[in-house]
Amino acid sequence: MDQIIQHLKKSDRVLLASHTNPDGDAIGSLLAIGIVLDSLNKNIFLFNESPIPAVYRFVPFIERIEHEIPAALEFDTAVILDCGNLQRIGKGVSAASRIPVILNIDHHLTNNNFGTCQLIDTKACSTAEIVYRIIKMMGISINSAIATSIYTGILTDTGSFRFSNTNRSAFAICAEMTSCGVNPYEVAQHVYGTYSLGRIRLLNFALDSIEISSNGKLSMMTITQEMINETGTHSEDIEGLINYARRIKDVKVAALIQEQKAESDQSIGLKTFHVSLRSDGKFDVSAIASAFGGGGHISAAGFNIETTLEALKTQIISLSEKI
Repeated sequence: MDQIIQHLKKSDRVLLASHTNPDGDAIGSLLAIGIVLDSLNKNIFLFNESPIPAVYRFVPFIERIEHEIPAALEFDTAVILDCGNLQRIGKGVSAASRIPVILNIDHHLTNNNFGTCQLIDTKACSTAEIVYRIIKMMGISINSAIATSIYTGILTDTGSFRFSNTNRSAFAICAEMTSCGVNPYEVAQHVYGTYSLGRIRLLNFALDSIEISSNGKLSMMTITQEMINETGTHSEDIEGLINYARRIKDVKVAALIQEQKAESDQSIGLKTFHVSLRSDGKFDVSAIASAFGGGGHISAAGFNIETTLEALKTQIISLSEKI
């Protein structure tokens, strides 16, 4: 941690980035450390390739996140948050890889230790927890904006303190954040309080798509681009839908297949999919994700793959034989 803090203090032009299709932890940790570096008069550029989900647009400083890195910008330091590998930031990877100092801050078991310095704590409930520790070590006072970012990151990555990664620090830090100005009710209302009609219609499609393996231990849900177009929804509306497949009685592992928008250079006949995996904590889905070039945690992981839908379904269903 000392090395990370030393680099942050010496830095001047800093790129901060988190993974594509960001969740609350990717956004919360990015904003928290961004606010801190901005208060120290660093020249910062916050990057996330994907659109920011509507449920997180209440978080202070969110307007500073950009979705493209201008070629003219130069940086002396990159801070990469909540990413198991550098490629997780998406199309910004080429710009980031040229930066002299890359700081890797993460809590994923499958992190490949990229970068100049690494601060990886797989026992942390979230990357936001690690960022909290950095801020405390730097002696920075936590204001309500920083507190809201950290609280949101921890709340969402622990599934409102329901997931197996929930630890004592999660409760202690969030309690402290409320004393710094966070209103838990208001955060919960933004994150969980309302759904668009389109999301409800998408949920209907998703529930109809569920398939169960012959041994009943694996469930599979599919979201196609046709479903997204028909319901007028976006990728952000898919977050959390996998939990319906995971909560089916006797299911140990759930998979959500999400068809990605077609790229102009995509191979004929093939499509790109993102596969999210969830388990009851007794089966390591990060090992499956790693085998496909992805990563994550024992109970939550994911990967991208270019294939056909039927071939992918066959591969996933076959995983049930190992459960």
